[in-house]
Amino acid sequence: MCKAPQERRSETTNGRTVISSSTSTVDDTNTKFITNEELRSHNTPKSAWASVHGKVIDITEFGKRHPGGDIIFLASGKDATILLETYHPRGVPSSLIRKLQLGVMKDGELKTSFYTWDSDFYKTLKKRVVNRLEELKLSRRGSVEIWIKAIFLLIGFWGCLIKMYTTTDNFTMACMWSISMGVFAAFIGTCIQHDGNHGAFAESRWLNKSAGWTLDMIGASAYTWEFQHMLGHHPYTNVLDMDESDKQQKCVDCAVKDKDQESDPDVFSSYPAMRMHPAHEPSWFHRYQHIYAPLLFSFMTLSKVMQQDIEVAINKRLSHIDANCRYGSFIHLFRFWTMKVLSTIYMMVLPCWYHGPAKGFALFFLGHITCGQVLATMFIVNHVIEGVSYGKKGENVVGNSVDRPTVVNGSTPMEATQKVALSKDANLPKTHYNDWAAVQCQTSVNWSSGSWFWNHFSGGLSHQIEHHLFPSICHTNYCYIQDVVQNTCIEYGVPYRNESSLFIAYYKMLRHLKHLGSSKKID
Repeated sequence: MCKAPQERRSETTNGRTVISSSTSTVDDTNTKFITNEELRSHNTPKSAWASVHGKVIDITEFGKRHPGGDIIFLASGKDATILLETYHPRGVPSSLIRKLQLGVMKDGELKTSFYTWDSDFYKTLKKRVVNRLEELKLSRRGSVEIWIKAIFLLIGFWGCLIKMYTTTDNFTMACMWSISMGVFAAFIGTCIQHDGNHGAFAESRWLNKSAGWTLDMIGASAYTWEFQHMLGHHPYTNVLDMDESDKQQKCVDCAVKDKDQESDPDVFSSYPAMRMHPAHEPSWFHRYQHIYAPLLFSFMTLSKVMQQDIEVAINKRLSHIDANCRYGSFIHLFRFWTMKVLSTIYMMVLPCWYHGPAKGFALFFLGHITCGQVLATMFIVNHVIEGVSYGKKGENVVGNSVDRPTVVNGSTPMEATQKVALSKDANLPKTHYNDWAAVQCQTSVNWSSGSWFWNHFSGGLSHQIEHHLFPSICHTNYCYIQDVVQNTCIEYGVPYRNESSLFIAYYKMLRHLKHLGSSKKID
């Protein structure tokens, strides 16, 4: 007999039979054991396998009729446990898993996870959030509310772009139209494509795909964004693979198959000359990063559009993330390069045509740095701010950091919140420090929680905790489930942090960068 890692048992939730974590034994004679190398080899839509709590499923054919669209193929060739858990708050029928199952992962093939799924916290939270949406008769995905906003933003973007072309007699006014275009582009990023690529814009797969495509429309690539955001940042928020980080500092690279997929590439790799994780080695210039950070933030979209997108499409990898599930397809590559050419024409070539090369490039540059600044202002405060926690994993990680996220000084704030919760209810089920959902709460910070206006303004970024826990729920619903999430966190002793406004959050982010710039590396 052999022990299958994180085998699943069935339980009923909201009238649906779902799979939930446990361990069990399986008979070697009747079960196919699959290696990590074999799993990784099935990493394209033509042959797509995924591991879910140790079970290996074939999603090749099912992906074509998957209710959430082809987002499921992002799971190809990798451990997709977090994707399954977080994108299906109602659960997944165990009968479907059995139907798709090929075998189980061979013992020791998957790297030891930073996370655990043994706590009741996330299970309880999902039930309560689903119940709240049903009570209010709200669709989990978007409807008229977000669609009206999308139409307004798209009209605003194209209207400003056209006015930028045609205002040839007043360059100052053309610059104003370029700045306005950059603002609308940023809000398209937060309020349309973000939900679309998460499969939360609408029930329709076609509408979700179209909404996600608007990122290509404003010049970036939705596919590259999926890798960095949905396969890197969301599942492994603020978690850093120290072994890989040490190799990078020594300019040593290795094959994707040898890398640990549990590492957040989003914030920590987006900006050169920045120290955003306490486990990174500080340099002398980091002492001034709180001063030059806002300037660097402005270049975010330019670097992604002109460099990162192209590198990922050509190399078919983003850092430790295999990109073959998208860029291994001719159709997807055709869409990528077609949109790169078209967006370059209407965002760079046409301004040069109407205004001349010098002014045209200036308008293109101005629009991008505006977009970059608006985006960075709203999202960086959610994960790089005073009091936020960071996770580390790797062979050289020792002490408390092995199984829990910690703040810059090495402490774990959740210890205090757990004590408060246990003082109120001594029989409270234990929530592990590295429970996946608890880690999301420890590594994320809200601002203006509960505000309908700021929720709409930010595309849900103001409710970052709710978004990370429920990425498949449309952002227009976050202000309606916020109190459920906060009260459940308090009940289970899980930190729930909120800043009173974006301006306070931004100030604390800069102060945090200043502290990181002068503090020592924490091993």
